[in-house]
Amino acid sequence: MDGENNGGTQARQETQQQEQQAAHQQTTGQQEAQGRHAKPDAGTGNGVDAKAYEAQLAERDSRIAELEAQIAEAAKSAETADGLRAEIAALKKQGEDERVEFNLMLAGCRNVKAARAVLEDHGGDIEALKAAEPWMFQDAPAKQTGATGLPSAGAAGDAGKDVRHWRELAGLTDKE
Repeated sequence: MDGENNGGTQARQETQQQEQQAAHQQTTGQQEAQGRHAKPDAGTGNGVDAKAYEAQLAERDSRIAELEAQIAEAAKSAETADGLRAEIAALKKQGEDERVEFNLMLAGCRNVKAARAVLEDHGGDIEALKAAEPWMFQDAPAKQTGATGLPSAGAAGDAGKDVRHWRELAGLTDKE
């Protein structure tokens, strides 16, 4: 964005320089015209060239119109550039917000909105927030260790005991 600012500033400076040159040329042209034409009476025929004077006026008017068009174009470009800069800033902010939200979710945050509000107090460091406010984060799932409650596949069991248990539950007796 720094390059865009410099480009806009440079364009404005060039436009100002062109305006100053045009004003200088106009002043110089008027001084020369006044020097050559001591008497501004164009209709008297005493050496005053009315057509040349009118040509100078027309040239000056066209130059003024040209400079005004350049000024309008520069202003339009500056407005467009400002609009684009604002859009770029909004997109960058949105990207940063999404990145922070994603990192909070990865850290196991229970409430991302609440964590974001407190995150600034910890310099934007999620680990520092997690250490200071552990209640905001879910505990990491513990690795399962130990028995599952089922007999191991290779262990010998009392199959008769299990069968009797199931028969009893079903309401069947050994006599039937």
